[in-house]
Amino acid sequence: MDDLVIARSLFGTTMAFHIIFATLGVGIPLMILFAELLYQKTKDRDYAVMANRWTKGLAVLLGVAIPSGTIAGVQLSLLWPGFMEVIGRVMSLPFQIEIYAFFVEALFMSIYVYAADRISAWMRILSVTLVAIGASASAILITNVHAFEGTPAGFRIENGEIVDVDPWAAFFNPSFFVAAGHVVVSAFMTGAFVLASIAAYKMLREKNNQRVYQFHRKALMLGLTVGGIFSLLTALNGHEAAQLLHEYQPEKLAAAEGLFETQSHAPLAIGGYTDRETQSVKWAIEIPWLLSFLAGNSFDTVVRGLNDFPEEWWPPLFVHTLFNAMVGIGMLLLLFSIIGFIWNKIMKRDTFPRPLMWSFIAAGPLSVLAIEFGWIFACTGRQPWVIYRMMKTADAVTKTGNLATLFILFTIVYVILGISVVLVLRYYFQRHPVMNELDKHSNDNSSNFAQ
Repeated sequence: MDDLVIARSLFGTTMAFHIIFATLGVGIPLMILFAELLYQKTKDRDYAVMANRWTKGLAVLLGVAIPSGTIAGVQLSLLWPGFMEVIGRVMSLPFQIEIYAFFVEALFMSIYVYAADRISAWMRILSVTLVAIGASASAILITNVHAFEGTPAGFRIENGEIVDVDPWAAFFNPSFFVAAGHVVVSAFMTGAFVLASIAAYKMLREKNNQRVYQFHRKALMLGLTVGGIFSLLTALNGHEAAQLLHEYQPEKLAAAEGLFETQSHAPLAIGGYTDRETQSVKWAIEIPWLLSFLAGNSFDTVVRGLNDFPEEWWPPLFVHTLFNAMVGIGMLLLLFSIIGFIWNKIMKRDTFPRPLMWSFIAAGPLSVLAIEFGWIFACTGRQPWVIYRMMKTADAVTKTGNLATLFILFTIVYVILGISVVLVLRYYFQRHPVMNELDKHSNDNSSNFAQ
């Protein structure tokens, strides 16, 4: 393999690993905040226990998210020097501000973890609120670099030189707000469904212990409620993102839908795979006119096809499958939330059918898969450009060589870290079963739940 393929594989593997922990590092603090608020409102100490246990798990996840994010930052500089030269001169602002966002998150996370028993209820809520804000801001600022890659602004390249630099125009590039919204709401959705998945699994395991079962049932319903709200917001935001693609990256939208010929009243292709030879999507379900409506809010919107562009500009055609998988999982997660809400709140059933419980258990892994598919689609769909229509990925890659060894070594590191996280979380929560904490708090009238 040449250096370009290995560099992309190495950085892609790093981001695929890091994005799991980074996403949960954004999503779980919001769940902790909701648990804290519910505890203060209802005085039900089960929510205090939830906040406590989720915080312990979050601390372990952040222990991997931070170093893996550092590795990703270093690899950006080592693997993509051409790209980082542009970023350093045009878009260094998000990297600088991100340091302060991370500082806020780390500071108030420390206060919440180590001083929760010595501060008032409103200070605990303020602390975890600032943790959530800091984590979200950090994700937005880093993601904005990706938004800039797709809709570059604030500079020009003239005779090989970077001119007319405007950092704020680059910062608030055309897709900034949509990309920022998407990364945050999808992270909130994922954090909620992962915790709901764990709660559903524990409910099946502890079905004969009513006290523990009811605790996890509360966690499940909180996760499904929050996850359902943010899965809907993710879908609405995704619609805006598709309209941005129609305006700014039309070949990416065409590849996502397997559309080869420019047309109005363009159909939306669901499922199937894109066949380059026949220039069609095989085995797809086509909904007439819907792609045009989604792209421009009108059935007669003209959607440009791939044949309008040089073939060397085409993204890999498998992005259609990635796009469908991402959207399909999002819709499925929303359906799970609606069913759970109807079963619990409207039908008022105390227990869930076993097949439905296994659906809830699958929701967490599926939400993580949707995040992975989304990021691969976003980055691969931009190819062959690292900065759209301004710099090709091949022109930004390092020329130093010897990348295959790094790829193998880093992959081993990620496998070890991933296994270690699972073992540490398993060991901690086995040593500290939830029943012990429930017993403790049922006999404790103080507000100390951080010990």
